[in-house]
Amino acid sequence: MAKFAINLKEGNIEKESELIVGIDLGTTNSLVAYMKEGQAVAVKDQAGKSTLVPSIIHFTADQSVIVGDEAREKLVTDPANTIYSVKRLMGKSYKDIKQVEQYFGYRIIDEDTDSLVKIRVKDKFFTPIELSAEILKTLKRRIERELGETISKAVITVPAYFNDAQRQATRDAGKLAGLDVLRIVNEPTAASLAYGIGLHPDDNEVVAVYDLGGGTFDISILQIHNGIFEVLSTHGDTFLGGDDFDRAIVDFWLQQQATGQVSSSQSLRLLAEQAKKHLSQHESYENTLDGVTYAISRAQFEALAQPLVDRTLASCRRALVDAKLKPEQIEKVILVGGATRVPLVKKAVSDFFGREVFDKLNPDEIVALGAAIQADILAGNQKDLLLLDITPLSLGIETMGGLMDVIIPRNTKVPAKVGRRYTTSIDGQRNLKVAVYQGERDLVEHNRKLGEFILKGIPPMPAGLPKIEIHFIINADGILQVKAQELRSNVAQSIDVQPQYGISEEEMGRMLLESIQHAQEDMARRALLEARNEANNIILSADKFVQQHAAILSPEEIEITRTLTSDLRVAVAGTDKDVINKAMEDLNAYTSPLAHRAMDTAIADAIKGISL
Repeated sequence: MAKFAINLKEGNIEKESELIVGIDLGTTNSLVAYMKEGQAVAVKDQAGKSTLVPSIIHFTADQSVIVGDEAREKLVTDPANTIYSVKRLMGKSYKDIKQVEQYFGYRIIDEDTDSLVKIRVKDKFFTPIELSAEILKTLKRRIERELGETISKAVITVPAYFNDAQRQATRDAGKLAGLDVLRIVNEPTAASLAYGIGLHPDDNEVVAVYDLGGGTFDISILQIHNGIFEVLSTHGDTFLGGDDFDRAIVDFWLQQQATGQVSSSQSLRLLAEQAKKHLSQHESYENTLDGVTYAISRAQFEALAQPLVDRTLASCRRALVDAKLKPEQIEKVILVGGATRVPLVKKAVSDFFGREVFDKLNPDEIVALGAAIQADILAGNQKDLLLLDITPLSLGIETMGGLMDVIIPRNTKVPAKVGRRYTTSIDGQRNLKVAVYQGERDLVEHNRKLGEFILKGIPPMPAGLPKIEIHFIINADGILQVKAQELRSNVAQSIDVQPQYGISEEEMGRMLLESIQHAQEDMARRALLEARNEANNIILSADKFVQQHAAILSPEEIEITRTLTSDLRVAVAGTDKDVINKAMEDLNAYTSPLAHRAMDTAIADAIKGISL
């Protein structure tokens, strides 16, 4: 299972080692790092001041994209067209984020479905993958400007709690940005590597990684043994971070203003952030804004911050319980995230675990630095470290519209076993063809077919009810077994294939190169096909709804529903995903109250005559 480099300029395959960068794609800030003379280094901006790129994307009036510090300035002046915290939406459906939708100041399409979330900016629809790709493109340009060469390979970090969908979304964002993502690494693993923990084969210890960033907190307990990082437990709060410390200071100041005079909320928040940083080194802070003096002492700030710190420690207790460990069994504690610079945080964590914490490295940069070290290992530059074999190309199956659904991503360590659940798309469907493909393109027509089989004997049910589980199992010899089973009836079928058989390194390299060269058009085609698939399901549901509930609908409601459904059919026949999404949005918006009425009627009929 060899590795090879792709020269994007020349379009050929190179055998020698190539620079691979490490990327921390964060909720609040993102960074890129690389190995320079044996040391991991985070790359600064053009002015040489900051290594941080705010994870904020702004769309101008002409739909140009701005990322970073300039985009952050638009949060106040143009919030509807400024996207932040997109990492929270990666791999998420509408249902997943419904409870926290009010957190976001921009337009998330309000559909109560399992489809992946979309963000509306003006008349365009964007996925979190596309938006994250813009951040990655900015990081790619930064490192290329620094080094004066094209960068095509990267290691990207994700939280330990990210699921398969979120990890795959991160890979897709990298590909769309023109990066071959060699590995997705857990953030706590990267932080450990940055301190040299786990680099030696004889390392055997339990490590806690306390990560308090700008907008999120998580604690991870790792067992490191023979170079393998096992996540024993993880816990946290996806809406707790340094920003909450800032808000606490703002609230404190507002309570002090008897006149009720309030400065611009964004200006006051920036002043609070400045105060928080100042108080890490000094005992008091005072400044003037719009003629009003704002002051706070470290003692006052710590009193405000203590409840927030206590919430993080509660998560630490839960993580220890889940890992079946006591605080004294933790051998090393690593601090990650800018908010851990607050002295109160450092002391509280040290007291909780009963030991000194690792905090010598820049907590904002530590994850990116660890990613760069992991990238250097993958490049083969650390000869004393052994890498497990990996799958050189992604493995997946064909889904509706000829889309490739990746089940085992490229560069997954083997042996591996991954399962995913599917269902039928037609009422009464008895058989399901499972076609297995290898490759990096979004459409199966561009990938290599490995084999297929038919799962027969599925009990006839309405579309969407059968539960079909498909497992990909690849052993240490690279032999892939694909199993499919309908869970209600237990009918099953399987096939064995050898993904490596009959394919050369040159052919694999060509497939990888093409996946990067065609990433933009592939993503556009995938988005169009996914929109069509979703629209066709909605059309089917709308037709059924009118047919089954005509008795409770007025002639006007039936006519409008049919007109909107017809409009959606016309949109599906076209090639503009945004037009399809808009037509779906219109149909869903109109029929949602009708569906609620139908549900209320059904419930009323069901309980009629029943005494409660």
